[in-house]
Amino acid sequence: MTSPIPSFPLRHVPFSRRGSWLDLSPVVAAHRTVDDVHLVSHRTGMHAVLSLVPAAASGAVDESWAVAADAATVRWTTGAMTVRAVFASTDTLRLRGDAGSSLRLAEAAAELTPFTGIYLFQDPRDGSAVFTSYETGCRYRVTALEGRLRIEGAESLGAATRAVTVTGGDDAGPWEIAIEEFESSRPPFAASSAFEDCVAEVTEEFAAFAARVAPWAARDDVAQQARDASLRAAYVLWSATVSPAGFLRREAVLMSKHWMDKVWSWDHCFNAIALAPGEPGLALDQFLAPFDHQDATGALPDSIAHSERLYNFVKPPIHGWALARLRAEGLALTDDVRVDIYDRLSRWTRFWLDERRVPGRALAHYQHGNDSGWDNATVFDRTRLVESPELAVFLLLQFDELARLAGETGHDPAPWLDEAARMTEALSELWRGDGYAARGVADGGDVERTSLLPVLAVLAGDRLPPGVPEVLARTAKTFLTEWGPATERPDSDRYEDDGYWRGPIWAPSTMLLEDGLRRAGETALADDISERFRRLCERHGFAENFDARTGQGLRDRAYTWTAAVYLILVRDAVRRGDAAL
Repeated sequence: MTSPIPSFPLRHVPFSRRGSWLDLSPVVAAHRTVDDVHLVSHRTGMHAVLSLVPAAASGAVDESWAVAADAATVRWTTGAMTVRAVFASTDTLRLRGDAGSSLRLAEAAAELTPFTGIYLFQDPRDGSAVFTSYETGCRYRVTALEGRLRIEGAESLGAATRAVTVTGGDDAGPWEIAIEEFESSRPPFAASSAFEDCVAEVTEEFAAFAARVAPWAARDDVAQQARDASLRAAYVLWSATVSPAGFLRREAVLMSKHWMDKVWSWDHCFNAIALAPGEPGLALDQFLAPFDHQDATGALPDSIAHSERLYNFVKPPIHGWALARLRAEGLALTDDVRVDIYDRLSRWTRFWLDERRVPGRALAHYQHGNDSGWDNATVFDRTRLVESPELAVFLLLQFDELARLAGETGHDPAPWLDEAARMTEALSELWRGDGYAARGVADGGDVERTSLLPVLAVLAGDRLPPGVPEVLARTAKTFLTEWGPATERPDSDRYEDDGYWRGPIWAPSTMLLEDGLRRAGETALADDISERFRRLCERHGFAENFDARTGQGLRDRAYTWTAAVYLILVRDAVRRGDAAL
């Protein structure tokens, strides 16, 4: 049986715990990785607070410390000495070092100004060292549970060294500290459990989560690579989950605890679907999180973070599709929740019909690539305001789900069915015989057709006219590489290996295409795409996106919707008895 505690490279996956806004990682800013592991907070954004550097207590500096991580601990090791870290709670990190070791915790900021940086002082109540951060608005208290603290730069201002070094009581014995994140004040720290008990608690907590969201990882009849990758995917989701704070009113799965530390208003759907069978409450919270910030027009925010909400763009209306998938996964809705979702989903749909349609036209439009989720796709090269076929299909599926909810909540489903009929007829305006084309709103002319985006109209499944699924399937094959469907056709002169939505493979596009082909009866191709993407993740992890030619992970390397889509595809393959597993 596979171990429930997967190991992972800390340079790719941050070490954290469900509910925490903290992590340990050498990734300290967007696309910036340094040598030393840092304590990073995601309150008010991503902020490296303290560097953590182990050393020999004797002051020797030539030792090489290897760093390893799993779901329960981070370990620094050199020779016979080890320093370990564990999250004792969501806001408290415990670190323990062997005899002969030390640990230096230094401010990550270069200078303290009246508005930036970190201030350090020693609390006279208990002798703890307290760092205060302008960037996060929080305090970071270091308390010695065993051993002693040496403080440099206490109460210094401006450019100065501010650091704490912990050693054993006689500079040679073992030591242990607690680092807490809090706002203004709290009582002096008192350990309620031993270090090893904290490790055991985290181990049990993650193992239980993994058993719920990836139960096949404990089955010997599932391939080892799928079991191992499933546990790592479960860890990416579990560790990126934060407790309610700031603008996030529910427990939320961030896209990452690297720099993509937000919830975007379509990313959350994939995480919800992955969590639904094993964590239904968390799944429902993921689905509803953006709806907590729906504006007066019905629009959802583009994204939500701890201290930020953005409304200058939206994201595509995949929520009807997602809700149907959630319910197919067995997510039970109470009567009150159904009424609430019907109201929210109705207003979100009316936004697209009332605010994003030219008067007298049936098709809704995007105002920018960002609205589609495919920020820089070639669909938007010639003109930004575009009527695209997959948007019509997203709305069709939303009408279907609204009609279903209407019947369950005492509303009339007829208006949604009428909208569906009108949208279905209008979708035919974008058919070109050899596929669908998006068109500019202003001039009605077709736009570039080398992007995978319009092919996602296959999600309409059996609503499509006879012969159309076969054409879309043939088109989809032209995007396939060894690892899955590129987002720009590889023979296009606009294709870029690291071009964001102009070539790389992404999890959401893969899942929507796979699901659409399956709905349209193209099951062999859907199976093939699922298998390619699963192999990609098993080989290269859960990056934000992947080089479509080489499979190498790109950008943020611990992205939750990638982990979520992997779990969904494996779960579906296990149910089908897919021999490729």
